[in-house]
Amino acid sequence: MTTLKTARLTLEPVTEQHYAGLRQLNTDPAVMRFLNGGLPETEEATRAMIARVMAAWAAWGYSWWALIADDTGELIGAACLQHLDRDASKPREIGWRLGRNCWGKGYATEAARAIVEFAFEVVGADVLYAVANPDNAASIKVMERLGMRYVGIETFYDQPCATYRLDRPA
Repeated sequence: MTTLKTARLTLEPVTEQHYAGLRQLNTDPAVMRFLNGGLPETEEATRAMIARVMAAWAAWGYSWWALIADDTGELIGAACLQHLDRDASKPREIGWRLGRNCWGKGYATEAARAIVEFAFEVVGADVLYAVANPDNAASIKVMERLGMRYVGIETFYDQPCATYRLDRPA
């Protein structure tokens, strides 16, 4: 499992030690507005997610990272490299979520850039996707900052998603 570093963050592979921070993040209605049908995640769902993520790390060598702020040591969000729809036959995607007290500070872009570099340089991905609820302007703005290109509205995770693509640099 690979830990990544940025100027302000440590990206730690998600394990059971991150349960409390993920639970706080995933039960905030503002954070979950565009995720999970807008519903806070249940305790069982958070525990199942951690187990699924740890299995993905073992199988693929990547999955979800806990975003730890270097100045406070607090879990402020989570970000991922995974397969679309969690289906290994589909292309890889990057994604993120942040606690609302960290919105608008560039953390999502900072974490995503580190994951993009990891995906292209270490994993060897040729293309990355990112998807968001079409109304999630903040996530779409991060995709655009990363240089991703809009593909269209496609269905992933059983919902229509604004879909963006980033090809490996030549």
